[in-house]
Amino acid sequence: MGIPINLFGKMIRPKINTARKSKAVMLTVFILTLILLAFGAFAAYSQSKNTEKPFVLGKIITMHSSELNEDRILNIYLPDDYDPGDTARYPVIYLLDGGADEDFIHIVGLVQFNSFKWVNRLPKTIVVGIANVDRRRDFTYPTTLPEDKAAYPASGHSDTFIAFLGNELIPFIDKKYKTTAAKTIIGESLGGVLATEIVLKQPSLFTQYIIVSPSLWWDNGSLLRLKPAIPAAPIKVYVGVGKEGVWPAKVPHIMEVDARLLADKLKESENSHVQVFFDYLPQENHATVSHQAVFNAFRLLYPAKESQ
Repeated sequence: MGIPINLFGKMIRPKINTARKSKAVMLTVFILTLILLAFGAFAAYSQSKNTEKPFVLGKIITMHSSELNEDRILNIYLPDDYDPGDTARYPVIYLLDGGADEDFIHIVGLVQFNSFKWVNRLPKTIVVGIANVDRRRDFTYPTTLPEDKAAYPASGHSDTFIAFLGNELIPFIDKKYKTTAAKTIIGESLGGVLATEIVLKQPSLFTQYIIVSPSLWWDNGSLLRLKPAIPAAPIKVYVGVGKEGVWPAKVPHIMEVDARLLADKLKESENSHVQVFFDYLPQENHATVSHQAVFNAFRLLYPAKESQ
């Protein structure tokens, strides 16, 4: 069949179906739209995989202390399932030297690890890190030695800091969070001196004491000559020390020996309410001992869960 020719000899062009053309254009647009949407979704997904957001370890609270007459920074770690609306309550660890650039981060790591359900050694616990303002002022009691006074002129106000702990901080935490009566204090070096002073003078302020490498040379070891007070209820005390040698004071003190004397003093006290653990870590020194010592302390203070 040939191409139709009109009377003037020109070729007759067939009419195009405009409806079919419109449908084809719409289909093409639809397909292109789907491709663009799919590409956009993939790009958004890829971008979301590469986004950054802060890693939040805890809360930072500023509280004013009337005892200390200053503001203090608290770093707070809450267990991952902490819910103000449920009935669960938690023990509290009070961490001296608890600033973000001090011991807060690595101690929180130990607490989280030991409370994992597949470890199940430590109960899920709130950690309160007390950031320092002046640890020499806060952690030492008055010294009788002129050389100590000259070297540390702001020292000797531990009584005020202990009042801050007992009268302000602990009630503040108990009111703000869901806590139990179980309270642990962790102190290392001069912080260990403060924890030692508390356990000897006001042992019922905490239920557990983790004392690491205490600087008992302070005031020529006068704390070691103090008669321990008797706690109203059972307490546990861990004393850990590394291979640290002689503190070069006017009267030299060997830190391992002083730590052992403290543990023996607590064990020999006429009080069945005090359970003491002594731990010598010869592979560690004064700079490295705290992390391993606290790990060991958790293992010794919670023996019932060690085999689980």
